Amino acid sequence: MTHPLKAELRRTLRAARRTHVEALPDNIRALLFHRPPAPLLARIGDEAVIGLYHSGPYEAPAGGYARFFHDAGHTLALPRFAAPGSPMGFARFSDPYAESDLARGPYGMMQPGPEAEALVPDVLFVPLVGFTPALARLGQGGGHYDRWLAEHRPQLAVGLAWDAQACDTLPIEPHDVALDAIVTPTRIYGLT
Repeated sequence: MTHPLKAELRRTLRAARRTHVEALPDNIRALLFHRPPAPLLARIGDEAVIGLYHSGPYEAPAGGYARFFHDAGHTLALPRFAAPGSPMGFARFSDPYAESDLARGPYGMMQPGPEAEALVPDVLFVPLVGFTPALARLGQGGGHYDRWLAEHRPQLAVGLAWDAQACDTLPIEPHDVALDAIVTPTRIYGLT
């Protein structure tokens, strides 16, 4: 059951995120989230499998990071669902430029096809609706990332967000998994 305060927060934060992104000039938006910041890169080993997400229209874009890590020789993985209600897994994503190896999944998101090798990311970049400076995350509400993180804790779990998604506090439940860091266009939270 969805926490009623979380549902209302999601509506408010999605609207704020959309307003923020729509207000960004295209030339500025195109410059953001191209390369992970140096303090984050210093924590990622050369052989790490990098888990990312295929961004929705107003989510912090992960495509620039996918191309950066691909060009640096990392193996990439994206979420994959076999069917609605099935657990989220990750599978190899080999073409971050043309996305020729992706197909529409059961939730309407682009994901690796069924033939793509299943992988477990060492470093996971996570989408979010809201976050706190203390690294709490409010996700889309399906619990997919919380369940995956609880079962496969990676070396590093990093949220990507717009600054407008920051919250002073969020309602936290026992199943909510905190992140190790959050990167916005202007700040890095959590890497000390």
